[in-house]
Parts: sequence; structure tokens; C-alpha cells
Amino acid sequence: MLLTSERLVLRRFRPADAETLAAYRTDPAVARYQSWNSPYPVEKARYAIESMAAADPDQPGWFQYAVELTAERAHIGDVAVNLHDNRMQAQLGYSLAPARQGHGYATEAVRTVLEHLFRVKGLHKVSAECDARNVASYRLLERTGFQREGLLRQHTWSKGEWTDDLLYGLLAADFFGVATVS
Repeated sequence: MLLTSERLVLRRFRPADAETLAAYRTDPAVARYQSWNSPYPVEKARYAIESMAAADPDQPGWFQYAVELTAERAHIGDVAVNLHDNRMQAQLGYSLAPARQGHGYATEAVRTVLEHLFRVKGLHKVSAECDARNVASYRLLERTGFQREGLLRQHTWSKGEWTDDLLYGLLAADFFGVATVS
């Protein structure tokens, strides 16, 4: 399963990705707004990759793409897709190694996945949720066409505090630039 863009390949995770997965998930700036804690041991990364290997991107549930920088053949992050049971909707998440942030790679990876979800799989809507303090994350969502649909105040208990969550959505009609009736 490969998705490609100008600079990236999105593929299944491989056992060799465990060290880079553990490294960027250990970074406190990456882990801050995520469900995992830092440090993120290599053993945990290996187990996660084994679990990811069993996932089927065509079946409901989570599938995680490893993001690889084509020029360097380097694993730099991931994009996760949670396909809804109805196979018409999905939820999206992403992480990128800090040294690779600020170069448009996350935006390119998310756009590549959205293109696949809407054009190939025919999804109706893709949603995303992020911590309201994660400015880089919600700006990425807005750059890729997502619309802010809501704010859940003090909704998630995370790492010892209540956090606000921003809700985003992108309809296929908006992705394709087709007018919708509300």
C-alpha cells in the first residue's frame, strides 16, 4: 500500500521504523498534545508497529501510514486514518519528527491521504480533533481545507489537566470545490 506525492511516500510501517518512531514520539514537543507519554521506548514502538502491520486500510478501524521522505528514504512521521464502520467517514491524525517540521511535509502528507480518501475511497467526510493549544496542528488542518466545526471545553483529561478540543471537518464536496446546500 503506497501513496506518493512530490516528496513523500506513505507506506506501511516496517520493523526498521521502530527507532525513528520511538525518537519522535519521545520528543516532549511531539508528545505534549498526543495520547502517549514521553519517553516512548523502542520496545513500545516495535509492539505498535507489529499491531499496525495487522491493520487493513480498507476495513473500519485505525490504519497508520509511515511517512517517508523520498529523497533520503527516511521515515519522518505518520498519518493515521480511522475508517468509520459506514466506510463513508474517517478521522485523521498525524505526527512528524521535530527536525522535519516547518518544511511542508505534514501538509503534503495530509493532502496526499485526503486525496486518496476522497478520490479513491469515495468518502463523504473526514474529521480531525486537536488540543486547542496546538496551534501548528489546527493551522495544518485549516491549510488543507478543514473547517472548524466546534470547541469542546475542558473535554479531555490529559496528562494531569483538562484540555479544550477543537473539532474540524472536511466534506468531499468542499475538497472538490463543489457548492453544498446547508
